[in-house]
Amino acid sequence: MLLRLALRKKTWKLTAVTAAIALALAPISALAEEKEKGPPILRDTETEQLLRDYSRPILRAAGLEKQNIQVTIINESVFNAFVADGHRIFVNYGALMQSETPNQIIGVLAHETGHLAGGHLAKLHEQLERAQTQAVIAMLLGAGALAAGAKSGNGNNGLADAGAAAIVGPQEMIRRSLLSYVRGQEENADRAGVKFLTATGQSAKGMYDTFKRFTNDSLFAAHGADPYVQSHPMPAERVAALEEMARTSPYWDKKDDPALQMRHDMMRAKISAFMERQDTVYRRYPISNTGMPARYAHAITTYLHGDLHNALTQIDGLIAAQPNNPYFYELRGQALLEGGRPAEAIAPLRKAVQLSNNAPLIEMLLGQALVASDNKAYAEEAIGILRAAVARETEAPLGYLQLAMAYSRKGDLAEADLASAQAAYLRGDNKTARDLASRAKTRFAVGTPGWVKADDIITAKPPPKSK
Repeated sequence: MLLRLALRKKTWKLTAVTAAIALALAPISALAEEKEKGPPILRDTETEQLLRDYSRPILRAAGLEKQNIQVTIINESVFNAFVADGHRIFVNYGALMQSETPNQIIGVLAHETGHLAGGHLAKLHEQLERAQTQAVIAMLLGAGALAAGAKSGNGNNGLADAGAAAIVGPQEMIRRSLLSYVRGQEENADRAGVKFLTATGQSAKGMYDTFKRFTNDSLFAAHGADPYVQSHPMPAERVAALEEMARTSPYWDKKDDPALQMRHDMMRAKISAFMERQDTVYRRYPISNTGMPARYAHAITTYLHGDLHNALTQIDGLIAAQPNNPYFYELRGQALLEGGRPAEAIAPLRKAVQLSNNAPLIEMLLGQALVASDNKAYAEEAIGILRAAVARETEAPLGYLQLAMAYSRKGDLAEADLASAQAAYLRGDNKTARDLASRAKTRFAVGTPGWVKADDIITAKPPPKSK
């Protein structure tokens, strides 16, 4: 189930390295505005499980396995990845699409893990705070010179010019110092990434291939560029250093396991089918292509474009080929649910939940089918499934929204209001969340768990806005 969700505003922190540098000397209000914007994210159990399998050995080698670091997929088609708040690696779906092998995206994850292991975010924040202090001092000194020039009349234009230079000059020096610091962090992350890949018996060739491709794409743009105003090391130099390190590994020529490559190809086909135009999908995966990834893409795009009958036939063919693949049953249930046949979606979604070891996002889809079937007998089951799902997937509004509907079917209006308030809060709609929580609070006995949760939502403060 590929879901497009907006990342909850309250949890988003702007920590992408280049963006932080760009805003280091910007007005505080500009930084606050960016903090309020959460990037749109994509949720899919199959893709997230694959990324966990990719990142787990790397995090273990880095000593970060117990830090609960998550890989989050951003709804952007360009190739990019970055770390945020010390607990998340963000990867654009474009990076997944453009990585032809598991090793290539694993190399990207290894590099980003290098940033986390090196504590680069905390160190960068220290540098930014220091730079802002230096910038303020420079601005105050420059403003003083400007004021002195203005008071002295037209005869002291030189003093006013010196004041302007006192503002601009130090800021440029601060900017270059910050950029130099970030280039050093990038080089350190490259070295750490290669180290982690070697420690896990994996090749660094995919990491090298990815950065080499960037180099080839940017050679023209980099021609004549000032190396001291770049946020990343100059491409040719960086790739040369990376290749020298990577080739020393005994695993340089090691290939990805064929089964892992197939999972990677299936993931890319799924993303293509959900995120790209139908004609683009069929150019990537022509009808003549009968491989499993192509068949997966064809089935998805067929259901998305309204041909449910043919889509179900194609999905049934996938299930016949791989009867223990939970994501094929999930797809069948999703197609039936969105095709207006929720009662028929229940059976395949039950199978998907079973085969996926109770994946919470698939449980939410099953709960949605149970609620949408309009059978009150399913209400209690839906509540149990959805409560289990939101307990493990605490920031998915869909789960709470379906839970609210299930409670409403049962006639439990207090719990329905509370679940609706939680869904609104996760969407960042604080006013609606408080209104619903206030109503829920009047329906619970004072001091009960529901009353306390409602009160927490009412008293929760949104992130402060800069003036």
